Amino acid sequence: MNVCVVGASGAFGTKHLEAISNIEDANVVALVSPQLDILKVIAAQYDTPPTITSELEQVLTRKDVEAVILATPTQMHASQAIQCLEAGKHVLVEIPMADNIDDARRLADLQQSTGLVAMAGHTRRFNPSHQWIHNKIKAGELNIQQMDVQTYFYRRTNTNAKGEPRTWTDHLLWHHACHTVDLFQYQTGETASKVQALQGPIHPELGIAMDMSIGMKVPTGAICTLSLSFNNDGPFGTFFRYICDEGTFIARYDDLFDGNDNPIDLSGIAISNNGIELIDREFFDAIKTGREPNSSVRQCLPAMETLNKIEQLLD
Repeated sequence: MNVCVVGASGAFGTKHLEAISNIEDANVVALVSPQLDILKVIAAQYDTPPTITSELEQVLTRKDVEAVILATPTQMHASQAIQCLEAGKHVLVEIPMADNIDDARRLADLQQSTGLVAMAGHTRRFNPSHQWIHNKIKAGELNIQQMDVQTYFYRRTNTNAKGEPRTWTDHLLWHHACHTVDLFQYQTGETASKVQALQGPIHPELGIAMDMSIGMKVPTGAICTLSLSFNNDGPFGTFFRYICDEGTFIARYDDLFDGNDNPIDLSGIAISNNGIELIDREFFDAIKTGREPNSSVRQCLPAMETLNKIEQLLD
């Protein structure tokens, strides 16, 4: 599988490159980023250095490029994913697959018409901790009453996950809430029928809300309470509490604990403990086998519909 990684110089582009290095028969043949100096350093680490360029268009004309991974600024996701599909390339686009509902629908429709593989990077579906929960739900062994989720960062300046300056502005709703909105609906197997939302003051320089509170309810009654902040001075990340009839479970990235903080054995759940690697493996396998992948843009469109409803409440 010959793949191009776009945004390879950024925080998540680097994560995808590390993940791909663990996957047999996956070859990085091209890297795209405006930061060519960083790409030169990355390319030099390969036995067969990939081509580097600042222009996605140059890569899409190459017949040897079969698939593209987009780890680019949010505002570019939909247009670049559409560009890849129109060029006949399979595409994995980091979340959100769009920052508005119209572009999300356009992308999902194009995927259906082309028959190509198009995935959204909903890594939470693939984290072993959430896979363990999902397997129990599917087996009828867990029944969710509430998901209580905290997404906390300290980002009062425009920096990325590595603490480096960004050329674009992140967003609590369309990026970070997107993870949880999709995961809640994926775990319950339902689309939220009721939503509520509040946001705090708009940052005078960044132009975004720095704090947000979201509530969701699905038709069978399960609820999700989501708190998000760029103002939290403390450990950063997203932490999930599953409150179920059969017990309480806490997911911290790829680790899982019961309600009393006792670790739960996740061995045998997946081939890797790295959620990024697992989603990349799913992407490549779906291409090879000609099937729809978990986290296809079609499957993730309901999350975008729900995010659109939430955004309307925040206006």
